[in-house]
Amino acid sequence: MYKQLVDSNDRAVEAGLPRQVLDPQSRYYGGTIDPYTGVSWVNHTTGTPTEMCYWGAALANPDSAYYRDEQLLSRLLLATEFVLRMQHADGTISPGWTNYHSPPDTAFVIVGYAQLYQLLSRQDWALLQPVLDNMRLFLERTIPAMLTGGGHTPNHRWVICAALGYLHELFGLEELSLRADQWLAEGMDITPDGEWTERSNGIYSAVSDIMLIHAARLLGRPQLLDPVRLNLRMMVYLVHPSGEVVTDYSGRQDLGVYHDLSPYYLPYAILARLDNDEIFAGMAEWAGQSLSNPGVCSVNVLVRMLLEPELQQPPAVASALPVNYETVLNGDFLRNDYLLGMEATGHYGRISHSRLHTDFGAPVARYRDGDTSMTLITETPSFLALRHGSVRLLAVQLASYFNPGYVPMQEMTRLPDGYRLAGEQKKGYYGPVEAAQLPKTSGSPVSPWYLLPHQSRLLTHEQIFRAEAQVQRTDSGWTLHLHAEEPAEVMTQLSFIFGKEGSFTSGELQPAGDDCYLWSGGRLRYTCGEDWIELTGGELGHLATTVREARLQDNCKAVLVNMMTPFDKTVTITLSPSLSKGQTL
Repeated sequence: MYKQLVDSNDRAVEAGLPRQVLDPQSRYYGGTIDPYTGVSWVNHTTGTPTEMCYWGAALANPDSAYYRDEQLLSRLLLATEFVLRMQHADGTISPGWTNYHSPPDTAFVIVGYAQLYQLLSRQDWALLQPVLDNMRLFLERTIPAMLTGGGHTPNHRWVICAALGYLHELFGLEELSLRADQWLAEGMDITPDGEWTERSNGIYSAVSDIMLIHAARLLGRPQLLDPVRLNLRMMVYLVHPSGEVVTDYSGRQDLGVYHDLSPYYLPYAILARLDNDEIFAGMAEWAGQSLSNPGVCSVNVLVRMLLEPELQQPPAVASALPVNYETVLNGDFLRNDYLLGMEATGHYGRISHSRLHTDFGAPVARYRDGDTSMTLITETPSFLALRHGSVRLLAVQLASYFNPGYVPMQEMTRLPDGYRLAGEQKKGYYGPVEAAQLPKTSGSPVSPWYLLPHQSRLLTHEQIFRAEAQVQRTDSGWTLHLHAEEPAEVMTQLSFIFGKEGSFTSGELQPAGDDCYLWSGGRLRYTCGEDWIELTGGELGHLATTVREARLQDNCKAVLVNMMTPFDKTVTITLSPSLSKGQTL
């Protein structure tokens, strides 16, 4: 794999050089143009520092076609000058998306930039000195922001700690280590089963893992590896047979978006060696198959391999990974006890520029049998997702007009041959504010609604809508049994969201928009390649093509089942014969 990364890094160099701005009159002189926006940025993903890591890794690597290429070195020098010009006076950068003068996004760049600086500083090549001087100046200028700056998501804390660790290693200032201690004193936001707060298996779980690995080494705190180990063990059960990571319940932007295992390569590879862990080694091998390039600035695999040459060789032994399992994650986690403690914190459920992630630790069930992979989920719009060979049933969702939008399942109970999920919503009305609690404005010519003490209104006529879904295995697939009773005459909609790549070959379907259909009956078969799944249970209990506040996913195919309460609905899912049961990875 090392040789493949060297080759792909050289290709990345070739692709990036034409995008560098060489016009001295341009505001972006020396930067590389992001092909998605047409702008040069200083960020750790699509920004110039990522291209610099490709270029620097090539210049420092005798196995690269660009080893000590002086023309490439001159381009790298221009890039370092661009980065310095774009750095704000407070030491931060603005990555080009919503975060401006951002300490955490600066920290991402620091982590990648510092590793590249360390790699280049090891080279006995005098021509590198101007590049090193510029890079060190950028890093030194970030110190005030890292000592005073904050973040706004849980993983930002661990990114900042890693950045503080690198700056401490380079500059030796004890206050950098002390600042990291302040963040680490907040404790680890992970369940005993290994789930981070943001439940972001596609992006931020891997970010927390690698950043804590850096922090553990740089700050001398090996105990920070323990939560990483928990997450890496959990992820063994959160990958579909194709290598697609389970993102069906994420609390971040990877929700329902395709992601592979590549961001986990370094965490698995590093801990496989440190712990002599065969399962981690097997996962590292699987993740390595997804590495099409060395990665972005903050997690460039080739830079890390050149800093730690032992990573260039695969572990001696890698264990076969499980392909037949059934497990419930967070099934024993005392989530409700933690939620009950929120009132005592004093924030009253309000947080600025972020979210509280109260879905943290909600149960998730994972089932795999060869090339069939199912996820059952609580506290998200979707309660079921399925992969069967090349067939992708991306989501099964229940929406209603009771509290317009999706009905998240809040409870999960394991049954002998399946699971019962249940979700409950409440909605009521509020009486008048008592005279003694009215503000002065209520007696004036203008009485704004927002100045009334709404919290003092008495609740009246509260209604409760409860829906249940029982999911049970059969010899040929699964049965979904959905039940709801009161209130009566609630329009509900069950949506099945399929991958766009397949096609429907049977079923009574009526067009309801682009790639969206009302399913009134008949056997619905969805086929993709050699694989298919077949459903029964279509119904057209009303004609609504959407439910308010329940937006269907883009770039997918949706089939809608319309029902009215009370309902007792059974849907069968039959799977095409599997050719790969019992396979090993």
